[in-house]
Amino acid sequence: MAESRNWAFPQNLQPRPEEVDFDLDAALDSVVLLRAEIPETAFTAPILGTERAGYGVVIREDGLILTIGYLITEAASVWLTSNNGVAVAGHPLAFDQATGFGLVLPLGRLGAPAIECGSAATVDVGDEVIVIGQGGRAHALKARLVARREFAGYWEYLLEDALYTAPAHPQWGGTALVGADGRLLGIGSLLVQDREALGGEAGQGNMFVPIDLLEPILDELLKFGRRAGPPRPWLGLYVAEVQGQLVVSGVAEGGPAARAGLRKGDVVVELAGARVSGAADLYRRLWRLGPAGVEVPLTLARNGEQVRALARSVDRNDLFTKPKLH
Repeated sequence: MAESRNWAFPQNLQPRPEEVDFDLDAALDSVVLLRAEIPETAFTAPILGTERAGYGVVIREDGLILTIGYLITEAASVWLTSNNGVAVAGHPLAFDQATGFGLVLPLGRLGAPAIECGSAATVDVGDEVIVIGQGGRAHALKARLVARREFAGYWEYLLEDALYTAPAHPQWGGTALVGADGRLLGIGSLLVQDREALGGEAGQGNMFVPIDLLEPILDELLKFGRRAGPPRPWLGLYVAEVQGQLVVSGVAEGGPAARAGLRKGDVVVELAGARVSGAADLYRRLWRLGPAGVEVPLTLARNGEQVRALARSVDRNDLFTKPKLH
C-alpha cells in the first residue's frame, strides 16, 4: 500500500461537518499513520514486505491503538503519527490470527482522541458510512455499505460476516469504518475487485473486519498478546477456488503443507476423509480436527491421479519473530 501524502479525495467525496451529527474532526483525529519495519529474516517478509504502512485507530483514552494485524506482524519497530504532527514509537502489543486485528501501544503521548466503538449490527446494506485514513478530510471518504457476507482468505483466514464498502479507499489497511453515529464499525483489511463480493457493484471496494469481534477477546489480547486457549492448526497452504475446485496456489516455505509434499496446482479433494466444497469448508474442517500439532490427512488430485498426504499442523505464531519492547 502506497503511503504518499500528496493526494486528496475530490471535495464531493469528502465528508463535511454539516452533513453529520457527530464531531467529525474528533473522528478524523482518532486515526493515526502507522509505519512498521520488519526484519528481512522474518517469516512474513517475503509475502508482506519489510516496510509496511497503513493506519491505526485510537480506541481508548490511554492511547491504545487498533489496527489490522498484518501491518505489525513481526515488526521490529513501529512509528505512529497523529494529525497534529506528533510522532511517537509504538509497541506491537498483540495480533489475533482469527480476526486479523492488531493492537499497538504508543510509547508516548500522541494527543489523538479516542473514538467510541460501536457495533456492525447497527448498519445495513445501503447505509452511508465514512472510511477514514490519517490526514484529515482529504483522506476521508464518503461510502456505502454494499454487502456483508462470509470472507475466506487464501491464507487460512475466515470471517463469518465481513463488511464491504464502495467506492474504494486506495490506502485501506487499518482505516476506520465509521457509522452515522460517529462510532467505529470496523477496521480496513483489503481492496476488493470481486463484483459478487461487492453485492453486484462494479469497480472496487474495501473489506472491513467488524469491530464486534474485538470485545470478546480484548482482555486476552492485552494480557497475553494473543487470545487464550489452544491455537488453531495451520498448514501453510494457499488455496484458490477455480471452476468449482480448490486449487493449491502456493505453500509457505518450510510449512507443514510443503513438508508433506503438497505442490502448486494440486487440487484439494478431501480433508480427513470428507470432501471439501471450498476454502471456507476446508478451514472449518481443519480447525475442528483439534489444536495446532494435530495430524491432517489430505486427499489431492495431481495430474489426473489421486495422491494422499499427511501434514502435521503447527501454531503459525511459533514461526514469527517476536516483538521486543523498546
